[in-house]
Amino acid sequence: MIHSHNRNLATMANLPYHLLLLLYFLTTPMAQPIHRCGGSNYTANSTFGTNLKRLLASLSSSNSTYATNAEGASPDRTYGLVLCRGDVDPSFCPTCYDNMSQNVTELCTYSKSAVVWDPNCLLRYSDVRFFSSLDTPAVDIGLYNVQAAPDPDTFSNMSRRLFEEVSYHAAYKSSSLLFSTGLLSYSGGSWPIYSLAQCTRDLSADLCSQCLRQVLDYYWGCCKANIGGWYVGKSCNYRYEVHPFYKGDPSVLLTLPLKSSPPPTSPPPVSSTPTKQDPSPRKEGKKKNTGEVLAIGISLAVALVLSLVFYICFCKRRSAKNTAGKSKMEEILNMESLLIDLSIIKDATDNFADSNKLGQGGFGTVYKGILPDGQEVAVKRLSATSRQGLEELKNELLLVARLQHKNLVRLRGVCLQKEEKLLVYEYLPNRSLDTFMFDPIKCKQLNWPIRFEIIRGIARGLRYLHEESHLKVIHRDLKASNVLLDAELNPKIADFGMARLFGVDQTHHATSRVVGTFGYIAPEYAMRGQFSVKSDVFSFGVLVLEIVTGRKSNTFGDSGDEQDLLSYTWKHWSEDTGLEIVDPSLGEGFSRNEVLRCIQVGLLCVQDVPASRPLMSSAILMLDSPTATLRAPVQPTFSAGISRTDCTDRSASESRSIAGSVNDVTISELHPR
Repeated sequence: MIHSHNRNLATMANLPYHLLLLLYFLTTPMAQPIHRCGGSNYTANSTFGTNLKRLLASLSSSNSTYATNAEGASPDRTYGLVLCRGDVDPSFCPTCYDNMSQNVTELCTYSKSAVVWDPNCLLRYSDVRFFSSLDTPAVDIGLYNVQAAPDPDTFSNMSRRLFEEVSYHAAYKSSSLLFSTGLLSYSGGSWPIYSLAQCTRDLSADLCSQCLRQVLDYYWGCCKANIGGWYVGKSCNYRYEVHPFYKGDPSVLLTLPLKSSPPPTSPPPVSSTPTKQDPSPRKEGKKKNTGEVLAIGISLAVALVLSLVFYICFCKRRSAKNTAGKSKMEEILNMESLLIDLSIIKDATDNFADSNKLGQGGFGTVYKGILPDGQEVAVKRLSATSRQGLEELKNELLLVARLQHKNLVRLRGVCLQKEEKLLVYEYLPNRSLDTFMFDPIKCKQLNWPIRFEIIRGIARGLRYLHEESHLKVIHRDLKASNVLLDAELNPKIADFGMARLFGVDQTHHATSRVVGTFGYIAPEYAMRGQFSVKSDVFSFGVLVLEIVTGRKSNTFGDSGDEQDLLSYTWKHWSEDTGLEIVDPSLGEGFSRNEVLRCIQVGLLCVQDVPASRPLMSSAILMLDSPTATLRAPVQPTFSAGISRTDCTDRSASESRSIAGSVNDVTISELHPR
């Protein structure tokens, strides 16, 4: 029995709206596609309505498996997108698009924004340009099977394992298709698990990964023990079943051994709600009930036969494809895919020559290197203080390597040979943010648009670490020197997860060793050793104020000024003279509104009480929404830094690590979410 509930997503935190899914798309014709209408309304015969008709006509006539278009001029411009499922015959796509175009005008009459899904294709339009951006929340509608697995814990763990691998393959291994299918078989499991993940192709690989990660979080909090489900959003969707539902061989093949359990059985029957029977039913009712039972029985029999046929064919091909399939998964799952031979790194760095040294810190020394394929890399030669064993270190490195975002420095490889522990990262030619921002010449290259994009990029990187990655990572040493700039001056956060490699003592909520840098440390962390994502938010707020003012937070007192950066900023903000603290090197070439908004967001992030600081997702909304009303900050009373410098006076002392930090590196909570 299929139940359908249609509720606004704003209520999902209290009562998630779920739809039941059990062999639905194999055995039941869809009466109407799933849809979501939104935005304001337009009127009949309006300019927007005319543009929308043209847009839908162009999209429905597309012969491609993916297409985008826009019609008209602002303010009546409309944007649209169509996408076929990756395993669907391309010749079927125009028919599917045409059906969606007709359905959307009937289902979302006069809506300026809408999206419709069916199992084979998606159509979306809006009066706001949405290409290459990610909607939050990522899940619009969830459908799931009410039948729970016989062994819920094992099934949910296995389905999550498959979810993560298929999503990773879709985002990073499927070229531009952003589509992947998977099959997981585990010994003792009642059924194999089939899955499919897909993103719209306007997304980058990182945004696709973020979208699917949000879907996983939704699924994990809702229906992890149910044997089937389909979770759809405007930019991505994920489906899994205990029977085959996609065409072709799986992109990801997992075969995992587990402890033995009861022998496999066929998929469970459709769940239906028992009803009281009339003791004297009429013949017509009997015939109807008999017909329903017969229809359900035939549907299940067909599904079971299809499952058996697929399984037999799969078994015949598995022996031939087993080696190739395992090799492909090993590239994703095994640490060996990251290992680089020591001789290659020595050749790349001229045997760690001083001429190739980029810098040195508590974690060790960094060298520039050139790999045999010509790729430039930065090699971190970890110091001997790391106390982790080889296998533990491998596991931690594998976790760090799986964190991939355009605003994080990417780990390219690892070398663990002959007492050497070497991390190979992408090389960023413009070094760190502080080498630009606090240099009297280079700081002039950072005009306001570049600085504003740097602030937004750092915020997006932190949001990924805190809220969107498959791990929850708290950086705990975010500062200008730990933000690197690529060739286009895009920011990338560095040194996340490093302290775990050194085995620094910590618990889940507190640490006996405070690691960080004066001027950036949150009060609850500096005084009580308590850390959370709000500790990073505090550091981000300080960094925002540094970028706006061009002054180091931890060098105010060195020049005889009794104020610190936070007090200095608050004084001008409270006196309505916030523009007077802007870095003089910017001249008049900056947006007053953007600067004042950044100052206000920075002050909100450095509030004394952690609960008063926004999450990074909220901070991004504040930065990106020029018309939004921001909460008024209160005066920050805590400061861990005492000194000052600006673009014309850069001789002040460098960052100092707080007492007790032996490594001056990041500490991260690497716990699966």
